[in-house]
Amino acid sequence: MTRPTPRLGVNIDHVATLRNARGGSHPDPLDAALAALAAGADGITLHLREDRRHIRDDDLARIRATITAPINLEMAATPEMVEIACATLPHACCIVPERRAEITTEGGLDAAGQFDLLRPLVRRLNDAGIRVSLFIDPDPAQLRAAAELAAAVVELHTGAYAENRTGELTRLADAALLTEELGLECHAGHGLTYANIQPVAALRQVRELNIGHYLIGEAILHGLPHTVRHMRALIAAAK
Repeated sequence: MTRPTPRLGVNIDHVATLRNARGGSHPDPLDAALAALAAGADGITLHLREDRRHIRDDDLARIRATITAPINLEMAATPEMVEIACATLPHACCIVPERRAEITTEGGLDAAGQFDLLRPLVRRLNDAGIRVSLFIDPDPAQLRAAAELAAAVVELHTGAYAENRTGELTRLADAALLTEELGLECHAGHGLTYANIQPVAALRQVRELNIGHYLIGEAILHGLPHTVRHMRALIAAAK
């Protein structure tokens, strides 16, 4: 049986970051979403942070109303975000840890330590028909907690791997195998680039890769369609 090529979700948060640096409406994250999909992206990821530092509520509403491709809404584990998700009904919600002082997401969600907090939020999202993903480090205890919480997906945090820490690819491979054993779908993301994508994309259990900052940075130099197509080609060629 041929293994399917992992899907590519393009995170457009930093198009909004650039817009917000000056105010106004340009560049528009919706235009970026449409361009990414036209170039071969399989879905769009966006993180509606509590402080609205990049994506805003109106961006989410307009993108949800315009595109038919899957939307993956990254969100903190708060009642406010759950209400927004249930009102907009994206294809999936990826629950991530969030601190206002951080520049970007700094690590995985502590699903084991926050089990009682997460359980009713995950249940509410599941009841609304939203696919729930948890963004976690490649740690067996966290994976088992995700399964117990009835999440459908785990997105493995690849930040340590991207920093070239010793043993991290093996750790990711072991975690990806455990996701399969637990009945979870395995996604991966954070810090992935042209240079490091293929070993992760080659992991048999990985079904989706979510990439944002690097693609938007490369798009400034080479254009978003070219950047998305090139990343898609690298993922497809991974062995």
